[in-house]
Amino acid sequence: MSKLVIVGTVAFDAIETPFGKTDKILGGAATFIGLAASHFNIDSSVVSIIGGDFPQKYLDLLSNRNIDISGVEIVKEGKTFFWSGKYHNDMNSRDTLATELNVLADFNPVVPSNYRNSDIVMLGNLHPIVQMSVLEQMESKPKLVILDTMNFWMDCALKELHEVIKKVNVITINDEEARQLTGEYSLVVAARKIHEMGPKYVVIKKGEHGALLFHDDNVFYAPALPLEEVFDPTGAGDTFAGGFAGYLAKTEDVSFENMKNAVIYGSTLASFCVEKFGTERMVALKSSEVHQRLQQFKNLTQFDIELR
Repeated sequence: MSKLVIVGTVAFDAIETPFGKTDKILGGAATFIGLAASHFNIDSSVVSIIGGDFPQKYLDLLSNRNIDISGVEIVKEGKTFFWSGKYHNDMNSRDTLATELNVLADFNPVVPSNYRNSDIVMLGNLHPIVQMSVLEQMESKPKLVILDTMNFWMDCALKELHEVIKKVNVITINDEEARQLTGEYSLVVAARKIHEMGPKYVVIKKGEHGALLFHDDNVFYAPALPLEEVFDPTGAGDTFAGGFAGYLAKTEDVSFENMKNAVIYGSTLASFCVEKFGTERMVALKSSEVHQRLQQFKNLTQFDIELR
């Protein structure tokens, strides 16, 4: 089993959707990634920063999932990163109501010494300079480095982002971000351009329309499972990344063929995440439910056809 180190935000979110609204609840990229990866019972560590206002029960929630939290810095006199957003009726677009960096503004990640030889590094959505500093702390070259980023960094830190992209094996971004990063509308052409930037594998997420995996001239498509209701899509992308990374860490196989399975696992876990607000659904999720939904995915995508 491979070690997995996760860098990203552990945060508070306040969310409003057509289904309701929340006060401050547990959120953050590293939180969702860690919870998703924990379903594979792997050795993982979260590297992040929080303030003194962060409840101990949330830290216990992570550590009880066999997630090492020794890399989570606690600034007792500081406040935890906070984001608030309101989703439109289509649940694909949203307005950011508040972003309070707080302790995240001075975040200098420190990877625990016993995780500096991790086989897999999951770089959650953060400033590219912070992501690069994690890679520079690794004592041996990871078998796989996975990068998640967003259009905000393309707008304000594009040069630094390109430097990080050169160093990673896999990049996961959504379709809008892939188009912005490359200036290409066709996702096939966009993926090819991203390959040329460095990553051997490109995952383009398309929300309710599934995800695409590109490697050289090979393409794999995983649909999103049709759901009756979507309550909160906030952590879906990070949950996908956590399922993807967690499966690869568990199986210790980073081939294109196995990444297809990782994409399916990531999509499956993300389909649960959106059913409740915040982390509520992921915390209560049982292995039997995951297996049942994987079977639904299989039934949705497999067919026999006679070619004439």
